[in-house]
Amino acid sequence: MAEAIRIIGIDPGLRRTGWGIVESLGNSLRFIASGTVKSDDKAALATRLCQLHDGLAEVLHAAMPHEAAVEQTFVNKDAVATLKLGQARGIAMLVPARAGLVVAEYAPNAVKKAVIGVGHGDKKQIHMMVKVLLPKAIFDTEHAADALAIAICHAHHRQSVAYRMALAG
Repeated sequence: MAEAIRIIGIDPGLRRTGWGIVESLGNSLRFIASGTVKSDDKAALATRLCQLHDGLAEVLHAAMPHEAAVEQTFVNKDAVATLKLGQARGIAMLVPARAGLVVAEYAPNAVKKAVIGVGHGDKKQIHMMVKVLLPKAIFDTEHAADALAIAICHAHHRQSVAYRMALAG
């Protein structure tokens, strides 16, 4: 009999990094937990990155997921903001990698397509569909809801032949 796979989705952000955990068994998904790791926006950048690292490390230690998925960074017009987001994303990838997890990456459009069926949509549609797909889900911020959407996306994609072959290789 197949075992449930626990997946953590991470929505990286320097101010707020959302996380959401689901269990996937075949085609069924079950909500486990979600939340937001916050950094002190008055602190130095290095301190803020440490706060994100420590918060995510606590979540991984408590939840013991098997796999992780992180949203890819999109480039916006503010280069400084994009670089800071990239540093937060590095922490979001480092923490699960250091815990020995395979870390998958998904573009925002891929997450939207997996959750709402199309690659373009607004946050309200995504959050509504997260509640439809995970009726018991609760989330404290939009970042946690987005992280659940990332975990859902990974649950759908991890069943693909290409993903299984990448894990085997």
